[in-house]
Amino acid sequence: MSKLETNTIDNISGSSTLTIGDSNASTISIPKNITLGASGTTITVPSGATITNNGTQTGFGESNSPYFRAYMGGTNTLNNNVTTKVVYDTVSWNVGGTYSTGSSRWTPGVQGRYLINAQVTMNWSDSAGDRIDLLIRKNGGNVIYRRLKSGGNFGGNESSILLSGTVDLDSDDYVEAFCEQDSGSSRTYSGGNEYNYWEGFLISTY
Repeated sequence: MSKLETNTIDNISGSSTLTIGDSNASTISIPKNITLGASGTTITVPSGATITNNGTQTGFGESNSPYFRAYMGGTNTLNNNVTTKVVYDTVSWNVGGTYSTGSSRWTPGVQGRYLINAQVTMNWSDSAGDRIDLLIRKNGGNVIYRRLKSGGNFGGNESSILLSGTVDLDSDDYVEAFCEQDSGSSRTYSGGNEYNYWEGFLISTY
């Protein structure tokens, strides 16, 4: 077996392709660290090729950033038959720094498809026909909606409504959570990290 020592291997003038190995090479071994491509270079794996990883990988996969989780830090009141923005004014995490506690609004700033979860819990006196509506609005328009209707079967002194859904956002779009209840009187939100919260994260860019 012969050994070649050199600093640079380059393709010939007029050619844009450099091939290492051919029909006789089924495996090319690289015993030490190697850098493929300079900064800004695109490395393409052609159709039909397979990358198999038997070691440790870093820097691959989605980061799902930006993402956040916020909750209601205090106690608030929801008037009867009034659609009201839910006050999620305390953050558990805010990766990307795009959630506003002052406005309870999330403007991710990155175009993509997002998953949103939200929950509201409030005190309740159960009666047939009572309802709770929870909505996610994008730029002021409804995009995810859930209704919980009693029928006299809520039970207990508190009721929770939870919704989950996906929404496509451009870089300047924002989302907010709104709630409405119909019980004949005002209801109190039970503030707390585990009761009234919402969260969102990037699924993929497009």
